[in-house]
Amino acid sequence: MSKIIPLPEVQKALIRDSFDSEGLPMPYVREIFLMQCHVAGTGFRDLKEIEPNLRPGDLLTFRREPDNVHDRLAIEIFSESDMSLGYVPRNRNEVLARLMDAGKLVFGRVESARRIEDWLKIEVMVYMRDF
Repeated sequence: MSKIIPLPEVQKALIRDSFDSEGLPMPYVREIFLMQCHVAGTGFRDLKEIEPNLRPGDLLTFRREPDNVHDRLAIEIFSESDMSLGYVPRNRNEVLARLMDAGKLVFGRVESARRIEDWLKIEVMVYMRDF
């Protein structure tokens, strides 16, 4: 009987490696840099537990939230441990949301994380994995 892998784990594996879910090599995989942004909404979350563990290069997964009452193009950003960090800023999310809605794999990596008074500013490099 084959093991069912939840989507976030498959997604993480595809981001980290150039192998498909069956372990077969994918020779034409490319990471395409799309943009840099900060994580919006970190001031509304208790991130004290995860803050010391955020390092440059850490993988961030993105999940569309089309039913978000405040922004139908919302994209929530999660740490590798699946903790919600916040959102792609509303003024930067339209193209990313359209790509994700079209089935493209969009993700991020921590560029930097620093505290500015009560605000944890997390800068993110956003990529698309092209197969």
